[in-house]
Amino acid sequence: MTLVSERPRVLSAPVRARANRVSRWQIYVPLGLYLLFTLVPFYWMLVFAFRPAGSMSMVPWPITFEHFDTVWNGMGFAVFFQNSLLVGLASLIATTVVALAGGYALARYTFRGKGAFMVGMLCTQFIPGALMIIPLFEIFRTLALTNSLWSLVIAETVFQLPLSLILISGFIRNIPYELEQAAWVDGCSRLRAFLAIVLPLLRPALVAVGSFAFIHSWNNFLFALMFINDQEKFTVPVGLAYNLGENSVDLGALAAGGVVAALPVVIVFAFIQRYLVQGLSAGAVKG
Repeated sequence: MTLVSERPRVLSAPVRARANRVSRWQIYVPLGLYLLFTLVPFYWMLVFAFRPAGSMSMVPWPITFEHFDTVWNGMGFAVFFQNSLLVGLASLIATTVVALAGGYALARYTFRGKGAFMVGMLCTQFIPGALMIIPLFEIFRTLALTNSLWSLVIAETVFQLPLSLILISGFIRNIPYELEQAAWVDGCSRLRAFLAIVLPLLRPALVAVGSFAFIHSWNNFLFALMFINDQEKFTVPVGLAYNLGENSVDLGALAAGGVVAALPVVIVFAFIQRYLVQGLSAGAVKG
């Protein structure tokens, strides 16, 4: 008895294309459900923010801005917005500058303990910020930084640095070292070569690092709640929670405050999304 092996069936190019083709409903249905799940809360926030008080309509008509006036002028949201903006911009600058210097050192220099340092930075990402509240509070109390916006800037910068260093160093590794060496041959110093050659190529990475630092500091609630006692120094998240009444809640004003709080984040992502994807993908290729 002989066994005859069947020849493998070779599919033609059109058949393979049809086999690999995914029908449209397999893409649009999950994406539509996810989009619906994501946008419905935002829609209700806009409805409560723009419709008149006492109205039960599901469409905000006639549109009113009385809730925004109440939040911005009556509840002191202008001060909260300014404080959050200052903390976000200061954290952005500090995180970007320190991550730029440290990332260059990690990418271009070899020193003892470099691997252990990278592992230590990665391990810090597993530590929740809530566990560090008491040590940070004691440090800031000793340095007389409690009830100061600088405490928020320092805390946000420290917690954002590990990921920022990894992203920047990975992006610099993708830049050919020969470009800097050619600049040195032409008479440039290391700093001059870095500013002229490397820094312009780091725009996507800097945008990614800076945007993450700004958005995280803008949305952070725990640090601002624990380190700040003066109402004039509240940030936007704490201001929203502070305006929740004990026995009643002004849903219109609260929704208007949510719109004001979400608007800067939406604007930032709208302008930086292409740089953000490029910076994250390039910084994660090598590590």
